[in-house]
Amino acid sequence: MSKSALGTNNLDAFWMPFTANRQFKQNPRLLVSAKDMHFKSHDGREILDGTAGLWCCNAGHARPKIVEAVQKQVAELDYAPAFQMGHPKVFELAARLAAMLPSPIDHVFFTNSGSESVDTALKIALAYHRAKGNGTKTKLIGRERGYHGVGFGGISVGGISGNRKTFGNALGGIDHIRHTHDPARNAFTRGEPEYGVEFADDLEKVIALHDASNIAAVIVEPVAGSTGVLIPPKGYLTRLREICTKHDILLIFDEVITGFGRLGTPFAVDYFGVIPDLVTTAKGITSGVIPMGAVFATKDIYEAFMTGPENMIELFHGYTYSGHPIACAAALATLDTYEDEGLMTRAAELSDYWADALHALKGLPHVIDIRNLGLIGAIELQPIDGAPTKRAFQAFLDAYEKGVLIRTTGDIIALSPPLIISKGQIEHLFDTLADVLKNLA
Repeated sequence: MSKSALGTNNLDAFWMPFTANRQFKQNPRLLVSAKDMHFKSHDGREILDGTAGLWCCNAGHARPKIVEAVQKQVAELDYAPAFQMGHPKVFELAARLAAMLPSPIDHVFFTNSGSESVDTALKIALAYHRAKGNGTKTKLIGRERGYHGVGFGGISVGGISGNRKTFGNALGGIDHIRHTHDPARNAFTRGEPEYGVEFADDLEKVIALHDASNIAAVIVEPVAGSTGVLIPPKGYLTRLREICTKHDILLIFDEVITGFGRLGTPFAVDYFGVIPDLVTTAKGITSGVIPMGAVFATKDIYEAFMTGPENMIELFHGYTYSGHPIACAAALATLDTYEDEGLMTRAAELSDYWADALHALKGLPHVIDIRNLGLIGAIELQPIDGAPTKRAFQAFLDAYEKGVLIRTTGDIIALSPPLIISKGQIEHLFDTLADVLKNLA
């Protein structure tokens, strides 16, 4: 078929990411517009957004300040080179973001996605130890079931089996500590589980194996999101911080999901009261409007690079679109929207109501666990024998047909609505899910 013969509605050309392409193209689910808490489908139905897009539209959709800022910026300065040049908004945004993090986290390196943020943080960690004269510190430690994006660095420190099955071990010099999921002791826990702080001590075993002199950094999600919402046990992150400090190992928090109000605080750093050395972010930084990410670093890390001749590049790293003017405009307007509407703390106001509605699903068919923190929730389903993921995927399809967008990972339903969700919309979300679960085979 010639290119000219391809119709504009032909679905064949697009190789869709993380999608069952054949199933989708037999019965497409097309979204054509969005406003506040809802998408509109191609067949004219309103779809309640139970996932903030992909954990990213924290302020909801088509918010006026963000729309206006993007429209204005594209006409004023559509692009500016990020190497050896700058533009006013990128410095304004960096200063505002740095002010949101507790001291000594006070510098920002801009990326374009969570995957890029992770790879950037890993490279900064390696380069930092070299700059400090500790060139043997090259090993990176991740965690089982961790998700850190799709770059080779991210899938290497990550612990998602699908990535390893498909792409192999990727980078060398990687090890992992065990995950924190313990359904035998913690099933149906509201908030942080009581049991499992000792899982952090697995890091001491890994350090003993490789020696601290060879380990550069440990990276974890404060709340593991894409693997199915695994909440850290009480005291677990504090213990990781203590071990990393003891052995001069950098601690990296991947806050691509938890950043920007998801837990009822600006960042998980604030919620758990644990200060890492590097923080990776993306998604909510622009409420999903324009691709953007950022890595936050402590003053000590930044200043370790500020040596040598002043005309020399200190960190040999960056992206064509680092701090893109339109992304910066979107991010600044997003921060204004968060501030104007109190969205950095709104999840804390709704968290009990959310937890009540979520845990009311206990006892419905096939539900084997429920987990929550802030405005995040997970419903784990008993897999169908010999057909893993099929039951949750059917729940996804059924919910969509009933006007609710959810996300599934394995046999887990994951929920993370925009922070503007109302109590009435929470009720609608879970009433719909209850109906789906009651009729699920």
